[in-house]
Order: sequence, then structure tokens, then C-alpha cells
Amino acid sequence: MIFSSIADKWVSRRARIDPAAIARVEGLDGAVVVTGGSSGIGLAIGERFAKAGQTVALVGRGEAALNAAVENLAKSVGADARILAIALDVTAHDAPSRLDGLLAEHRCYLDVLVNNAGVGLSGPFCDHEPQEIDRLVDLNVAAVTRLTRHVLPGMLARGRGGIINVASLGGLMPGPYQAAYYASKAYVVSLTRAIASETGGRGVRIASVLPGPVETSFHADMGANTARYRYLLPSMEPKGVAASVYRGYRFGHRLIVPGVFNWLTSRIAPLLPYNLLVPLMGWLLWPGEKVKR
Repeated sequence: MIFSSIADKWVSRRARIDPAAIARVEGLDGAVVVTGGSSGIGLAIGERFAKAGQTVALVGRGEAALNAAVENLAKSVGADARILAIALDVTAHDAPSRLDGLLAEHRCYLDVLVNNAGVGLSGPFCDHEPQEIDRLVDLNVAAVTRLTRHVLPGMLARGRGGIINVASLGGLMPGPYQAAYYASKAYVVSLTRAIASETGGRGVRIASVLPGPVETSFHADMGANTARYRYLLPSMEPKGVAASVYRGYRFGHRLIVPGVFNWLTSRIAPLLPYNLLVPLMGWLLWPGEKVKR
């Protein structure tokens, strides 16, 4: 607790609070908004913040999956927890303003944004359909950028808030056979670290999260379950990732790497020459021979 208080003071050392911005959210609950919150890492992060007593809004496209997630979360956290289900396609250009309106209907405003929604693609880049790559860029890059830009001015004006952009350990290196996915996460890491530097000390916690493999359906959904990394590299559980995210966020870390192995990898990988690193990543990520579509 004492270290968290020290972090609060450090994060807010240059904050300039606008009374009008505070007045606009008076009487509203500050919500932790988690995109892609119906399962996996997103749901686990939502649970961790809910256990800390915060209002949590899970955002996703599937209303049935969201409602089931909220119901399960309420059982896990307790009846007193306030957990909202918000059905929304975050890739829509008007998604940020629609999100504001949906939160307002629940007498809430966005206090912490967790950009967790994402999609992957496994296999040779040329084998992916153009619309698949467009969808990945729309969700992993454009939606993250759009939402981050939308919420940041209000947070800075209030002198508080947070943005947690869930990237990947792969964002630190090229990823043959997951080329577009790794590139999209490199963008998220770079954008987040730059914004965190620009706004340092103004009261807003901004962090990128770099998980390694996690035991969710993500790898199977992208067709990567046959890749060597799924057998050779250690995987974490979503709750372990969420615990690291919450701890790092509270301490004001700008780069959160859950897991000792992943932390070591994040330090070693940038030191390796590309002519060694890139072939190694290609060997780990190769999904095996597939029947062409």
C-alpha cells in the first residue's frame, strides 16, 4: 500500500487539473473498461479490478458471451461488485462516442481503458486473405489508436485515469509466420511507450503489457496450436497475467512483462542480431504444413 501511494504521488507530480473536467463527471462512477472482456486475459483483468472494488465494464461484440461473463464474474467477485456488459464493435469509427453514451446510460464514465481486444493470424503472410489482414489492422491497430486518442484528453484534464494497452512479447521482434500480428503489437508497444513519455507526471498511468503464451483459445483461433512455441515455451494462466498487470499498473510501470521467463526474454531478445533472432522466431512460429484454402 505504501509503495502504491508513493507511485500515486510520482504519477501525479505534474498534473494540472481542470475543474470543469471534474465537474463533467461529478456524480458518475469511474469505470474500468475492458475491450475483449468476455474471455481470456480481458476477463481476468476485469476480475482483478472488480476485486479491488472498481466498477468494471466488459466490452465485446457478442452479447450472449458478455452476459455469461458478467454472470460468472459476479459469482466470483461477489454480489456487491458492479460489472457491466457493453455490446460494441470497437472497430467502428463511432465506437468511442458510442461507448461514452452507453457508459452514461449506466451513470458511469471511462476512468481506466484496457485495450485488450485483438486477433491473430498464423501462417505465411501471402496465404492470408486481404480482408483478414484488414480486420487485424482495424482491431489491433486502428481501434486501439482511436480509443486511446479519444479518452486521453479527458484523463489529462482530470489529472487521473489510466490506459493499459495489451500488446505481446512478440511486439519486441519480427515474427515470421505471424508477421502481421507481431507487427501490429510492435506498433502498440511503440505508440504506448511514446505517449507515456509525452504525458509523464500528469496523473495518467499509461502502460503496455507484453504477455508471452497464455492458456486461452487465442492460439487455436489463429491456427497456431501446431507451432513449436506452443510445445517449447512456458505458458501462463490468464489470472497470473492479470495479477501482474494490476500490480504493474498500480506501481506506475510503463512496460509490464508478466512472468520471469518472459521478462528475461524481453531483455535478451533486443540484444540478439537479426540474422539470428528472426530465423529463430520463424522456427518457433512455423505452424507446419497446412492445406491451402
